[in-house]
Amino acid sequence: MRRTSASLVAGTLVAALAWASSPSSPAIALEPSAGVADLTQDINQILSDSRLTIARAGVVVKSAATGEELYATDAGKLLTPASNTKLFTSAAAAETLGLDYRFPTTVLSSGRKAGSVLAGDLVLRGTGDPTMLAEDYDALAAKIAAAGVKVVTGKLVTDDTWFDSQRLGNDWSWDDESAYYAAPISALTASPDRDYDAGSVIVSVAADGDKVKVSTTPETGYLKIVNKATVGSETDVLIERQHNSRTVVITGTVKDPYQEWVAVDDPTAYVASLFRTSLAKHGVKVLGATVTGPAPAEAKELARHESMTLGELLVPFLKLSNNIHAEILTKAMGRKVANQGTWSAGLKVSTDFAKANGVQVINMRDGSGLSRRDGFSPGSIVQLLTAVRSKPWFKTWYESLPIAGNAERFVGGTLRSRMRNTPAAGNVHAKTGSLTGVTSLSGYVTSAEGEPLIFSIMLNQYLSGSPKDIEDKIAIRLAQFTRATATADATQLRATEQGEAGDLECSWLKPVQC
Repeated sequence: MRRTSASLVAGTLVAALAWASSPSSPAIALEPSAGVADLTQDINQILSDSRLTIARAGVVVKSAATGEELYATDAGKLLTPASNTKLFTSAAAAETLGLDYRFPTTVLSSGRKAGSVLAGDLVLRGTGDPTMLAEDYDALAAKIAAAGVKVVTGKLVTDDTWFDSQRLGNDWSWDDESAYYAAPISALTASPDRDYDAGSVIVSVAADGDKVKVSTTPETGYLKIVNKATVGSETDVLIERQHNSRTVVITGTVKDPYQEWVAVDDPTAYVASLFRTSLAKHGVKVLGATVTGPAPAEAKELARHESMTLGELLVPFLKLSNNIHAEILTKAMGRKVANQGTWSAGLKVSTDFAKANGVQVINMRDGSGLSRRDGFSPGSIVQLLTAVRSKPWFKTWYESLPIAGNAERFVGGTLRSRMRNTPAAGNVHAKTGSLTGVTSLSGYVTSAEGEPLIFSIMLNQYLSGSPKDIEDKIAIRLAQFTRATATADATQLRATEQGEAGDLECSWLKPVQC
């Protein structure tokens, strides 16, 4: 069992007590104390880093206790947020859908059962559940068999009409099309693991004598594997699905086992193949073809599976910065509010929620931050983070944010290798964000005096050398903040350990399991 230092436990307790307090009061005009002046000087020094000379940096720090703005630079500038967008999507989802929201997946039929024969079509209907595994579809098939059905005379119908047919975001890069973090969005989808990477399959390679063995998780014949890899003295292999196809080409050399998460081309068709295979395994034969379409209005439910609650889903969603969860929740919000499972309807829900909570500068193009046309100001992010403290779902949402320096994947999340052994460890609850040339960190930290602080750090358009350590130094400095006294030289405020991932968060580096 990993041991935790007494100081870390104490810091975590102070943070918990601070954030369990009442919502912030209106801003109080205070004379800048020596501690605030010192904080300003130190953050300015941190931001003078040469990597930011040609970059854009926006930083806002606010006291949640008094409403006082402790530091601000370019607070109102529109910047690219990357995955900080998920703060808005997740908060809007908690408000709109509720923490008890679940995604049902059902099997229906409009036909009549005579003995072991079901005369009519069998319909598989989804509502976007990103947590559905192959074993869950298998369990639905087992329920059909347990009901005594052995033959279905009609077709296997996949009903994914809960969402529209637009699979990819308008601004997503074409070369991300086969990447698991930009998988197509469908109301019927499947995940290969309990990170719930919906719409993807894990493709694994291993040396087997003088040949390279390929396997998939889950086992599926949906993908066409073209294996050109050879056994070599090192593992230098590329596993890539060709654009707009089911063909996965594997090239390079393999010495040690390696795996890659690959997005499928069509989640609905992929799920249909999984479900049909499971039906056959359980002795249910479907005579007709597989087609896509809406379930008839008179169709009756034969079997049902319900997902975990949204409150539970927030953990893998926010801790691991799952893009697909964000987009599915966006369409789910659109479906609930406007009866339209579309990006446009869902983004309006998120935007309306943000504006209703005082957010001024906001441009949402997707739910995850994958779009480079997403834009927020650091001041707007701090406004959102301030407003949600009064929400009944805040505690669950707050605990779902990554926690600095906690090595547990589903606790520390994308911050688990950052700010270890510093006053920020176990203290900072914040959302990370990463795109090429973009990094952001926004969330909550408790000062050395127990004062709850809210912050947003957005760094854009740097060319080389990840500035994530700059974010860490600011967050650590905030954890050391006191109003009355100065703190150590800012040049010493750096994380003592950095994770192997370095400049990228876990959501971009699935194979290394950072």
